Amino acid sequence: MTRRSPRHRAVLGLAPALAVRAVIAFAVSAPAFAPVMAGELGPAPRGEDGRFENPAGPLVQAGPLVTLPFFMRRAGGAFRSDRDAPGVVANDGAFLRENARHSRPTVTWIGHATLLVQMGHVSFLTDPTWSSTASPVPFAGPRRFVEPGLALEDLPAIDFVLISHNHYDHLDLGTLRRLAERSSDTVFYVPLENGALLRGAGVENVRELDWGQSVRHGAVQVHCLPSQHWSRRGIFDGQRALWASWAVVADDRRFYFAGDTGYFDGFADIGGELGPFDLAALPIGAYEPVAMMRFSHLDPEEAVRAGVDLRARRQLAIHFGTFDLSDEPLAEPPRRFRGAGRAAGIATEDIWVLRIGETREF
Repeated sequence: MTRRSPRHRAVLGLAPALAVRAVIAFAVSAPAFAPVMAGELGPAPRGEDGRFENPAGPLVQAGPLVTLPFFMRRAGGAFRSDRDAPGVVANDGAFLRENARHSRPTVTWIGHATLLVQMGHVSFLTDPTWSSTASPVPFAGPRRFVEPGLALEDLPAIDFVLISHNHYDHLDLGTLRRLAERSSDTVFYVPLENGALLRGAGVENVRELDWGQSVRHGAVQVHCLPSQHWSRRGIFDGQRALWASWAVVADDRRFYFAGDTGYFDGFADIGGELGPFDLAALPIGAYEPVAMMRFSHLDPEEAVRAGVDLRARRQLAIHFGTFDLSDEPLAEPPRRFRGAGRAAGIATEDIWVLRIGETREF
């Protein structure tokens, strides 16, 4: 038998206590990520093959007589006029950087589905894209009509990013890499099975959530919620990654981000469980051709109806006029959105169509 000195035996006797202290120290220093499932808004349904599904079942797909001419028109988008693209207001970010300390509730439209939101003493981005095309290659694909309303370098410190799904106009890896390089503290919240894509691009601080799950981030609660859409980055990965909408709830404000979605009963369910919302950001563009878009995108009238279902005090138009994604005239979505608001009896001041770069308090 090996004889141990008294000093050696004392060290061995301390080992369990030291191990416990090390575990406690790690738990205190490590970032907490403990999403909880509450209510009836999840989990997301999956088929036997593991692919995610919409609650209402498979979306109706348009045939090649609709889709092939559509993609040919997108290929010729370089010749499409940007005359009726959204207006722009200059924004150097100075107020927003200062407001990061005071956290007056604000929203700034960067363009498309990209918003900078400040509330509850956090600053966060939705579906950030600063790229000039929405495409896997930078020299092709739907081009940007209007430059981002705020330079990425002029942003305040970003606490977290919300990603709705993996389509190229919503999940822009080039932008996400820049944000991650800007600060390793920025957290990227994504729906299930999107984490590997970000980590493969060098974005490490990723947290994946299922529908119905929520997590505390500082003074706000972040909720991953249902939407009616689909996912694909390549040829064979359709529905392998989840799509979602999001809500961020503070003590004094509730914000909802629809991402990209068709109209579905889930809006009323979300409004019933988490509403009323002070502001709901709703996509109003990319609805033509109708045979191709109707089940995965909202038209302006459906967007207003969704906002009513959500019990939103104010509705904000997003996802229009920034990229050449669809056939409707650039000026049509905001005009129809305002008209639908009037028809629904919503006050004019509660139907928001911002200029790109514009900041507004809510």
